[in-house]
Amino acid sequence: MSVLTITRDNFEQEVLNSDKPVLLDFWASWCGPCRMVSPVVDEIADEVDNAKIGKVNVDEQPELAQEFRIMSIPTLAVIKNQKVVKTSVGVQPKEAILDMIQE
Repeated sequence: MSVLTITRDNFEQEVLNSDKPVLLDFWASWCGPCRMVSPVVDEIADEVDNAKIGKVNVDEQPELAQEFRIMSIPTLAVIKNQKVVKTSVGVQPKEAILDMIQE
C-alpha cells in the first residue's frame, strides 16, 4: 500500500472513517530529522496491509497540525477508532514504528 497524502479535505474519509489503524507522519520539507524518518515510513507502507500510512505536511496543513497539537516534528501518531492511541516525537527506528501500529 502506498503512502497517502493527508489533507484537511481527505482527513475524515482516510483517517476518521478508516477501518484500519492509521499511522500519520507529521513532517515538513525543511526538517532534517523528517527526511530521516520519511524513507522508513515509506518502507512500512509497502510492507504492512493491516494499517493505512499517511503523511501530513505541517506547512501545507497547519489546521491538522494544530488539531493534533504538533509542537515538534517529526511526530508520528497512530489513530484507531477516531482516537489517537500512540504518539512519538523525533526519529524512531523502524521496529519502534511497527510496534506503534501493532499495539
